[in-house]
Amino acid sequence: MSRIVYVNGQYMPEEEAKVSIFDRGFLMADAVYEVTSVLGGKLLDFAGHAARLKRSLSELDMASPCTEEELLAIHRELVAKNAIDEGMIYLQVTRGNPGDRDFAFPGPDVKPTLVLFTQSKPGLADNPTAKTGIRVISLEDIRWGRRDIKTVQLLYPSMAKMMAKQAGADDAWMVEDGKVTEGTSNNAYIVKGGKIITRNLSNDILHGITRAAVLRFAREAQMEVEERAFTIDEAKAADEAFFTSASAFVMPVVEVDGTAVGSGKPGPIAARLREIYIDESLKTAI
Repeated sequence: MSRIVYVNGQYMPEEEAKVSIFDRGFLMADAVYEVTSVLGGKLLDFAGHAARLKRSLSELDMASPCTEEELLAIHRELVAKNAIDEGMIYLQVTRGNPGDRDFAFPGPDVKPTLVLFTQSKPGLADNPTAKTGIRVISLEDIRWGRRDIKTVQLLYPSMAKMMAKQAGADDAWMVEDGKVTEGTSNNAYIVKGGKIITRNLSNDILHGITRAAVLRFAREAQMEVEERAFTIDEAKAADEAFFTSASAFVMPVVEVDGTAVGSGKPGPIAARLREIYIDESLKTAI
């Protein structure tokens, strides 16, 4: 059975989905996106993703294509139509199709383009990689300065992931002015002396929805959290390290630039936070 996707008000088989070559998302990367995970057929942290989408649109002076209630209904319909038990829903909003290429923004008569599709990922919650951890390398962060806006400008993160693979690692942590900003598609953390350390929020990093939830759960569990930038040397000398994202939840990092972190195996704090995040998120999934 063909996957059913959503394009500008219509549900259709993916083979029939089309967007104009003049769409600004295609020509200018003038678009934002969100990825919401699905566990047990329910959406995790939907309200957080909807709020961040609204903020991203506002920061780019882009009109919203629908209400939050309508967006929730579309997500649920796609989960049902594609029988998604564990997986993700990708959402993208572009500034639309003005009918030709122009650097200037189109007028208010041009409607945004709204596209959503599902990705089935059985075993998302019980990912075996969480038991072994991943290896990262460090790379210079050369992205634009508004990383807090979740745009589709993902060329450098994509290149960074490939550079990591070519170096025999799994992912990359990006560094600016000597300090780690974030991973290619995730927020970065280290643990030292029982303290969880992660970069503070600013325009330098994405305001991760999973990050916010994990830090809240950590504090509720009486874990100490310090929000500040850290160096790669600090990461190498840490007791453990991990990253968070909507699709990976909490993922241990066991090696940085060829140096084992702590014992070289996933640490207890990352493991506990992953367990707490999944348990608590399932309780509030919709």
